[in-house]
Amino acid sequence: MDVSIRPVRPEEHEVLGEITAQAYLGDGLLSFGADDPYLRQLRAVGRRAAEAEVLVALGAGDELLGGVTYVGPGSPWADVAGEGEAEFRMLAVSPEARGRGAGEALVRACIDRARTAGGLTGLVLSTQPAMRGAHRIYRRLGFVRTPERDWAPLPNLPLLTFRLEL
Repeated sequence: MDVSIRPVRPEEHEVLGEITAQAYLGDGLLSFGADDPYLRQLRAVGRRAAEAEVLVALGAGDELLGGVTYVGPGSPWADVAGEGEAEFRMLAVSPEARGRGAGEALVRACIDRARTAGGLTGLVLSTQPAMRGAHRIYRRLGFVRTPERDWAPLPNLPLLTFRLEL
């Protein structure tokens, strides 16, 4: 399937926010389910787009398949990026679009942005242990685990980290 990537448009903020929220809910990734406070951030595409770069994956007929937030140096959305690193967060693909290459295309777009930004040495990300499908994409694209950087934003919410050397 052909997948195209471009920056999110304002009229897509709500749809992408819901795709992201439903992907996390549907995969059981939120500790408090539908009452999880992280849902507000997942749905806050407009805020993310103002403070970072939100990309969308489109299929045939401009069907919105999913999105990701690319976080350059200095962005308030950085969680684990250090000096000389970019990061991406909130990678989500709608359940109906999974297996069609959208997730990989979004990660590749983040890699391209980091490589062309100039002066960056790495691209990093945090992921939950249960996100095994995403881990396969990361490894296939050259990311390596960095367990020394693993962290937990909340008790009982361990996050694994990966890094791609640029």
